[in-house]
Amino acid sequence: MRRAALALVCVAAVATACTSAPDPIVVGAIYPITGSQGPGGLHEFRGVQLAADMVNAQGGVGGRAIRLEPVDVPAAAAAAPAVQALHRQGVRYVVGSYGSTISWPASAQADRDGMLYWETGAVGMMPPQGQGTLVFRVPPTGAVLGGSAIDFVAQELAPRLHRNPTRLRFAVVNVGDAYGTEVARGAIDAIHRLGLPYAGDVTYDPNHVDPARVVRRIRALRPDVLFVSAYVQDGVAVRREMVAQHLHLVAAIGSSSSYCMVEFGRELGTDAVGLFASDKPDAWSLNPKGLSAPAAALLRDANERYEDRYHTYMDAPALAGFSAAWALFHDVMPSASALTPASVGAAALRTRLPQGSLPNGSGLAFAAAGTPDAGANVRALGVIWEWQAPGRRVVVWPPIFARAPVRVLPLAT
Repeated sequence: MRRAALALVCVAAVATACTSAPDPIVVGAIYPITGSQGPGGLHEFRGVQLAADMVNAQGGVGGRAIRLEPVDVPAAAAAAPAVQALHRQGVRYVVGSYGSTISWPASAQADRDGMLYWETGAVGMMPPQGQGTLVFRVPPTGAVLGGSAIDFVAQELAPRLHRNPTRLRFAVVNVGDAYGTEVARGAIDAIHRLGLPYAGDVTYDPNHVDPARVVRRIRALRPDVLFVSAYVQDGVAVRREMVAQHLHLVAAIGSSSSYCMVEFGRELGTDAVGLFASDKPDAWSLNPKGLSAPAAALLRDANERYEDRYHTYMDAPALAGFSAAWALFHDVMPSASALTPASVGAAALRTRLPQGSLPNGSGLAFAAAGTPDAGANVRALGVIWEWQAPGRRVVVWPPIFARAPVRVLPLAT
């Protein structure tokens, strides 16, 4: 009897072993869930989680489910320790991080530990180590967003204003950190590339902002066109001070983390009308005619699922997180020769998706290691937003993704 019972136990154990699911692919997810960047970081993580869930519903990666290991990283100082802790747990892949000040130390530590780092949302500077081998950025770089802003003003907006851009003075104001510096660099490079008059730049400390002094320094440059790289609260404060000091501008355009955000327009009301922003799109703002048919269907499905789960639409961070994670889990990992960081990195370099293939309008094509844009997605999409009424912003450029035409609106002064 005991032998029969033991035999049954052995048969059951073998059956369980044969039918048990393979080990999941554990992916660290480091985002600022709390802290000053918490709202955006949480939304981006939710987009990543949704992508993992949808890929898992389709069978995962080679039959293995994606399991996210989220870590709250509210500030830059917590980034490297978070990656180290994941490495000690045996995690070999990291997605993150929404915040540019977080992505620098996080990606550097991941490279040191031989982990794959996949940036889903941050646009600021990243260290050169590992880029194009283990470190990849899916969204547009800050330099691309800054350059696109100047290209738009010079080539599209100035003619509509009946102004010759070579007779307009361009100035830049930016927060002096990894995010602000990178975006400002792109704007300044574009000003020089296009041969536009460069009035100069103003950099300020994000921790000690004196809006009145910042605007006085801007005024001293006598700009006609101003590019601004700021965070929401300092961006709002500086814009209010521009109006208070009656700073007259022909045009003003900002970038991610301020001018594009709902809170920015809510705080400023009519003082935001006529401003432009160069940034990533969100789910409702993107004209689906610019997407491939599969990407348009995926966008509808993902946004419906996101709304059912979180009772709101996918904003820019959520859509960026979803699109970047979908590319990794759906397109790159399944094509890797082995599930190792090096092999997945090599698969990322081989993957080529035309623009409009991802639900945020981007494609996928990473620059190889050793090139100027190593590890950057050269088919990432940035769009131009315009505040066309109090509390109403809309994508106006490029035309294939625009929801409304560009309007020439006077700025408050």
